[in-house]
Parts: sequence; structure tokens; C-alpha cells
Amino acid sequence: MTYDFDLFVIGAGSGGVRAARMAAAQGVKVAVAEDRYMGGTCVNVGCVPKKLYVYASHYGEQFHQAQGFGWQSQTAQFDWATLRDNKSSEIERLNGIYQSLLDNSGAQIINGRATVTGTHEVEVNGQRYSAERILIATGGWPSVPDIPGKEFVTTSNEVFDLASFPQRVLIVGGGYIAVEFAGIFNGLGAKTTQLYRGDLFLRGFDQEIRTFVADEMKKKGVDLRFNINVESIQKQADGSLEVLLTDGSTMEFDCVLYATGRHPNTQGLGLEEAGVELKPNGSVKVDSNFQSSVESIYAVGDVIDRMQLTPVALAEGMRLVRHLYTKPDTNPEVDYDLIATAVFSQPNIGTVGLSEEQAKERYGCVDVYSSSFRALKHTISGSEERTLMKMIVDSESDRVVGVHMVGDDAGEIIQGIAVAMKAGASKADFDQTIGIHPTAAEEFVTMREPSRRHRV
Repeated sequence: MTYDFDLFVIGAGSGGVRAARMAAAQGVKVAVAEDRYMGGTCVNVGCVPKKLYVYASHYGEQFHQAQGFGWQSQTAQFDWATLRDNKSSEIERLNGIYQSLLDNSGAQIINGRATVTGTHEVEVNGQRYSAERILIATGGWPSVPDIPGKEFVTTSNEVFDLASFPQRVLIVGGGYIAVEFAGIFNGLGAKTTQLYRGDLFLRGFDQEIRTFVADEMKKKGVDLRFNINVESIQKQADGSLEVLLTDGSTMEFDCVLYATGRHPNTQGLGLEEAGVELKPNGSVKVDSNFQSSVESIYAVGDVIDRMQLTPVALAEGMRLVRHLYTKPDTNPEVDYDLIATAVFSQPNIGTVGLSEEQAKERYGCVDVYSSSFRALKHTISGSEERTLMKMIVDSESDRVVGVHMVGDDAGEIIQGIAVAMKAGASKADFDQTIGIHPTAAEEFVTMREPSRRHRV
């Protein structure tokens, strides 16, 4: 049978664009449909703008710390509009790059919302296209609970483009997005409160790391409130938002940001009607080759809800194209083990491998090396911020199975350590490595005695 396209990609985010470009480079006739913006969540309302705002939020603190190093200046003033508009210009530039990458690859871009109308058919703007294979790469979407006043809530989709800077901000949620935005708004000068319904945020991370970060955030002025939630939100005559909490108290804010997770963006795509099996949370169920329950339909990225990370979506897209069009016999499956990640909280978190709790459960006998210290910079900066470094070792094999850090440049440091762990590094390998002095990173190769041992 002859099709309009060999591969029709729905979604021009990280995974979709990578798959489209790689496939087109192999001579595959590719179409990409996008109804929102080039680059997906990461480029437009995720990784990139968030990191820019994290950079911005550090300057106020750094201006103050510079006094300890002899720098004197007038009080710095922050202008939200400048940050917002400069960010928008950079995102527009990146949108153009993604557009050019697809254009130059030979893929055809179709602007509009696509729906699957058959196992080999997609409709966009009322026009139907046939395709041998269809790839779903529509990412995720912010989840907001159905509470009274939901219409007054801001999500991560809108927060980067607020008309004016809110002086009083409520962050609702306990995941990495909530923690990062609490640091951003606090650093930019807003009175910031973060609520989480559980005992402690960052569920799934190492317990010691979670506790340490909470203490450091409190020291910086973030009002953290656990075991509490929002009952309702009412807009007041002056435009402020009155929030009723589950303990019966009320608070007023200028902005209520909900960062309570993201759900796979599969609603209204016609997947179930085409026979595609979805999981209870709406994600597409796929096998190791990213094939859905329908032979001709595939999915990668956040929409399959394995690991919601941009580099993972890229790896999945590459794996899929190699499997379909290049070297299927020599194409290893995506390895989800030992994927390093960072939380751009303040201070930053970098982590790879197992938490202490997970290591105890898996191995039984583990040695934990942990070190907390005040970084050299802060001995005269006046800051009380501390750094935490932690290494978890399987005592039987001596293999390092988890490394965690809280502190400046944690993500940069952990990336290198992830390579060593992927190569199977042992604690002895770390011990035999000469450190770079004076750096915080050298602590990872100088921790000689365990802080504690766990034995079955």
C-alpha cells in the first residue's frame, strides 16, 4: 500500500523532533504536526526558561555575598519585565532553530492539532494523511485538582509570562518543579510559601537529601508547610487571592502556582478509538521498542511516563529510529538504570543511582559515606549555606550504587560521576582517584570512613 508518509510524528518536542530528524536523514518520508510551539515543554515552558529564571534568582543573593569579598555597590533592583522579555526572545530564537532543524532534515512540518483517525491515518486542520507508522510524542500537561477557585490557579505553562511580578506567592506541590519555583520566587524577592500535603517534599529522593534541602530552604526564607493543602481559592476585589487551607486558616497571595504533577497529554488524540491501550493515568502503554498495542502506532517521551526527562526522550527517539530504519540487531534498548538527574532548587540537588533506603532494600549490606560542610566560598561570603555529599556502596562488591549531592553545581558534578558509575566504578576506584583542590567535588574522592553501615 502507498502512504502519504512513512512516519507521521505528532508533537515537535524533544523526542518527536529527534526521531523525525534521524528518520528523515535515513531517507524516510516524515511529517511532523505541532499545534503549540517548536521544541515542546523543555524549550518553551520547562528546562530552558526555568534554568534562566534560576540563574536570575541567584543574583540578589550573590550581590549580597560579594560584600564579603570587598565589593561595594548600591542596592540592586530587580525588573521582572526585563527577565520575562529577554527569556521570550531566547525562546523565540530556539523555536527558530528547531524549525530550521526540521526543515533542513527534509521533514514536512504541518502546523495544527493532529488526531489519530485510524491505525494508519491522521487528521490535521480537517485534512487527512495516511502513514505507514504514527509516532505519538505529545509530552505531558500540568495537573490541577478540581477545587473551588481552580480558575484562578497559575501553572508552569503560564508562570514564565506573568504580566507583573507577584510579591506574595504560594507554591502548591512537593515535586521538583514546586521546589525549584519556590527557590526562584524567593530568590527574586517574593514572599514565598510552599505547601505540600505529605510529611516532606521530593518523595522518592534520598531521605537525608530531602531533609537537608528543606532545612536549607528554610534558612533562605522560604515558608515551608507540610501536611497541609488548599481547600478553595477566592479572588478578592483588589485582585488578590484568598486561600482557605485544610487547617481552617486563610492566607492572601498575589499568585497561586500549582505544581502538583503532570499527566500524559493524550486526551482528544483519538488513541483509544484507534485501539491504542492506555494506562490508568492516560500514558501510552508500549513495549521495549516503543510500539503500542496497535502495530503501526508508537510513542516516546513523557507521554509514555517512564522518566519525564528531556535526555530520556531523546534517547527513546533515537532508539526507535534505529530499531525501525537502521540497525535493529545492534541497537541496545534504552537503559533506564543509573540515569543522573538534577533539581535546580536552592541549593541544587544532583543525584544518580539508589537512595540509601533503596540500597538497603536491594542489597541489605551497604556502607554510607556522608559529608556536610560549609563551602570555601561561604567562609567569607556571610552565607550559612551548607553542602551535603553522600555515597552509597554495596559492601559485598564494593561497587558504588548511589551518589547524591546538595550544593553549588551539583548537577555539573554528578554528571561526571554518573559516567564512572555506568562503567561500574567501585569505592576503591574513587579512593584511588586524586582530587582537584580546592573544590567541593574532591570530597567524593576523599571520604574514607563510612558514616554508617547497614547489615542484614
